[in-house]
Amino acid sequence: MANRLRNRRGGIVVMGLLGLLVLALGGFGATNFSGSSQTVARVGDRTIKINDYARALQREIRAFSAEQGVPVNMEMAQALGIDRRVQGQLFAAAALDNEAARLGLSVGNAEVGKRILAIPAFQGPDGTFSRDTYSLTLQQEGMSEAEFEDKLRDEAARGLLQGAVAGGIDAPDTFVRTLAGYIGETRSFTVAELLPSDLTEAVPAPTDAEIDAQYKATPDAYTQPETRRLTTVWLSPEMIADTIEVDEQALQDAYQARIGEFVIPEKRLVERLVFGTEDEAIAARARIDAGEVTLADLAVERGLEAGDIDLGEVSKDDLGAAGDAVFALTGPGVAGPLPSDLGPALFAMNGILAADETPFEEVRDDLAGEVQMDRARRRIADDSAGIEDLLASGASLEDVAKEAGMELGTLALADDSEGGLAGYEAFRKVAAAVTETDFPTLTELDDGGVFALRLDGIDPPALKPLDAVRDQVIADWTQAETHRRLTALGAEIQALADSGAGLGSQGLVTPRYDAFARGGFIDGAPPAVAENAFKTEAVKTSVVDADGRVFVIAVRDVIAADPADAENVAVAASVRAQAAQGMAQDAFDLFLSGLETTTGISVDQAAVNAVHSQMQ
Repeated sequence: MANRLRNRRGGIVVMGLLGLLVLALGGFGATNFSGSSQTVARVGDRTIKINDYARALQREIRAFSAEQGVPVNMEMAQALGIDRRVQGQLFAAAALDNEAARLGLSVGNAEVGKRILAIPAFQGPDGTFSRDTYSLTLQQEGMSEAEFEDKLRDEAARGLLQGAVAGGIDAPDTFVRTLAGYIGETRSFTVAELLPSDLTEAVPAPTDAEIDAQYKATPDAYTQPETRRLTTVWLSPEMIADTIEVDEQALQDAYQARIGEFVIPEKRLVERLVFGTEDEAIAARARIDAGEVTLADLAVERGLEAGDIDLGEVSKDDLGAAGDAVFALTGPGVAGPLPSDLGPALFAMNGILAADETPFEEVRDDLAGEVQMDRARRRIADDSAGIEDLLASGASLEDVAKEAGMELGTLALADDSEGGLAGYEAFRKVAAAVTETDFPTLTELDDGGVFALRLDGIDPPALKPLDAVRDQVIADWTQAETHRRLTALGAEIQALADSGAGLGSQGLVTPRYDAFARGGFIDGAPPAVAENAFKTEAVKTSVVDADGRVFVIAVRDVIAADPADAENVAVAASVRAQAAQGMAQDAFDLFLSGLETTTGISVDQAAVNAVHSQMQ
């Protein structure tokens, strides 16, 4: 029961009508089940019909499928708990209906009719209620008008019951004041980051014993991860590009194919406002010439926004018949009325973008490299079939490298390997899955290259010898010792500051923050620094050790929130609203939980299983 309550928390209050939800979503088609039982459960005097359960379950599954973007079948729905969630919703609704009936809560036909008229799914093309649409839609859902109207009546009664239980709940003033005061409280403080230069003595070099202790204390830092020893053959476009000759005509053809990138015609920044008639356009032009309005003003008069008339950067050809007149303007101005594909229009030219041409000679070398690379990729693609044949015949990678002109190499691949083949995701994927018994196969890379590999062995993780990592161990010890000394220095500074010696008087750089809000951040500092400022009492100091850095915070003042401040008033209102909503929800959840317990729920599992079976 508790799990079901949690699953529907926040949803049962606004569960809504089963029929209404189906209709609002456009319907899912009628679902009818036959058999000895027509109910899946009984809650008090209320029954949950098998068709209602099927519709609700189908609706929930389809909604979840649409949300996730993947189809969900019945087996997946059960694994996700969708069936149990739907049952919980129906049980809760039935319990509320049963209690509303016991209390005599109901609404009249007028209220039911008002709700029906407001449902968009029952409206015709003219936007008004259509009796034919109403009847047809319910028929398609396998639901009679009387059945649907009963559901509307039950929904309204549930709303009355919910309002009686959860309505009118307000958060206590003391709670609101306390929480709003906590949120609105600010601090005034100074912060100093302790740096190695703040130490009175430089950290000495570690002794052999300290080096050995550091090495043994943190073995993971000096352990070589699992390494896969591989033999590879690789052919990339870069390897053969220089061997490919490109004639001048091919470069000219490449230039012409991309002429739009290299020859950019003059363009103008243009706005266009279209009118219904030539006379309207002429009258508008007269107002512009008289200085009464701008083209943008005319657009606003017609309920348009700036983006509605902005054509952006356009060439003369883009403007069609209006191109010559607009491009004849030598500075910002208005042209027209002129013809457009939408009717007579005025054009505002707001800027000139000069033509830009890049000669063939300037890009010849770049084009040559691109054409070579393109042809190299094609050659590799053409040669791939022959390479695959060699591998399929049992030729070794060494032989394939000689026959196909591929690069032969060996690689010790670990998680931290970089560069070369190790930089390709496709290679790492194949290398991670290959076994020593696999035959090499050719795999394509995303740059047009190809490779094949052989696993020669796997070296398990191993601690590197101290001599091999001595420099790293020394650096790690020095960093750790520096941090330890800075932390100790912070404690000394804290003691002095709490005795009256300010941070600034101790030679520290101390940026000051006044009226600093809770939840704020300090640029360049870990979040823990600002958080700690709100954990430290006024006229007190604290040390923050965060992200390997040490800070000292001296809180100068704690400023209580001003209840009359507009921002704090808004915070208090938000706190009150959220708290009241949460309390109302909690009250309703407790009421519903008790109601289900006292009313009693009996489930026909065979009927439930029948629904699930037919929806597989």
